[in-house]
Amino acid sequence: MIFVARAIALVVTVVMVTYMLRHFAFALNRLFRHQRMNYTDLAGFHLPSVSILIPMHNEEDVAPDVLEALLEADYPHDPERFEIIPINDHSTDRTGEILDAYALHNPLIKPLHRQNGERGKSPTLREATKIARGEVLVIFDADYVPGRAMLKFLAAPFADPEVGAVMGRVVPHNVGSSLLTRLMDLERAGGYQINQQARYNLNLLPQYGGTAGGVRRVALEAAGEWDSSSLTEDTELTVRLAILGWKVAYINRAECYEEVPENWDVRRKQIERWAIGHTECFHRYLGKMLRSPCLSWKAKVDGVLLLGVYLTAPLIVLGLLACVVLFFGGQTYLPALTAFFIASTAYNCLGNFASFFEIGTSVVLDGGQQRVRLLSLNIANSIFSTATVTLALAKYYGRRFFGRPLPPWSKTKRFRNGNGNGNGNGNGSGTSDPTSRERGLKFILARNTLRKSVTS
Repeated sequence: MIFVARAIALVVTVVMVTYMLRHFAFALNRLFRHQRMNYTDLAGFHLPSVSILIPMHNEEDVAPDVLEALLEADYPHDPERFEIIPINDHSTDRTGEILDAYALHNPLIKPLHRQNGERGKSPTLREATKIARGEVLVIFDADYVPGRAMLKFLAAPFADPEVGAVMGRVVPHNVGSSLLTRLMDLERAGGYQINQQARYNLNLLPQYGGTAGGVRRVALEAAGEWDSSSLTEDTELTVRLAILGWKVAYINRAECYEEVPENWDVRRKQIERWAIGHTECFHRYLGKMLRSPCLSWKAKVDGVLLLGVYLTAPLIVLGLLACVVLFFGGQTYLPALTAFFIASTAYNCLGNFASFFEIGTSVVLDGGQQRVRLLSLNIANSIFSTATVTLALAKYYGRRFFGRPLPPWSKTKRFRNGNGNGNGNGNGSGTSDPTSRERGLKFILARNTLRKSVTS
């Protein structure tokens, strides 16, 4: 028992230190190293034809916001190069009516209504892709509000024929709703401003996030289209593109404003879906990724750490249990080992696998120094995420052992409820302005006017 506990403690410590050094390298890269060209100088010059796909299931409260934002987008509204395809996926509310009303007044909006077949984001995207005409497919979740210049920023990298997908930055717009939304604002800042940008700078594996991003049609076809069996189609597509040699570009200035969960139960369900889907990708593609001739050894190492990130949660729990066993086993080297383990674990996990240093650095770069006061509270997010991921993976491996299928895809609950709080200002400048509400007010006015016309 003591030998097993020693081995577990050693393995966990090595894994945690590896992630710790990774986060350190990313933060230092963003602070002091050269920032890689992100194609923003080409914004407005390279304008491929785009099809914007927006999966929607019971989204009557948020659908007008994203449609209004896209209609205001600074992109040529040429029917041959620009189309918006909102997909009504088995909705039972008035989502379909709202989409049809918008389409009636604007021919650029071409709704797709799905009442048959499998429900979920991947099946929805697969069906919409068949009717889309653009050479670039841009994806938004229904609760996202893109900045006015975002489409130009996303389109620019596709001037490089090696780029298969592009990812923008996601900024929460309902930050002031609860403590959780404030903590998630910090988490998003660390994940995008530091983690994504640094991976892009270092030629590693920046991740296509499944929304607020675009994918080249020919790259998607080469990778095998959308996988309807995946809970995290974004991670899966990222890995499949990388295996084939396609690049994923990250554009920090391409901002999109999202609605993050406002209570812990909704956050728990979101984390569970991500953890299971992400870990399924780990098992499916680890071997293929390591054997790919298109990836450098650095990219492969980063890919392993990316796909295995959710496995660190049960490892942390195992490490703590191993320390307890060693303590009661009378091991004399326990204090030093425990101190090192706890230090590396805490450093790595503050803020749901985004390190304390990354979050702090992102706050400095974003210019919102007052947010740094919340850093100490991220331990709550860390403990909650570790427990949630551990339980989710226990269920996942139980299903694998007994040969049961993955749980069905589930949509994250919306909280906007028609009040439109916190829509971004859409200037695409690379920094958010949470005090701006002018655009949100315009959206609400348009939505109320539209609803009156639909019901009259």
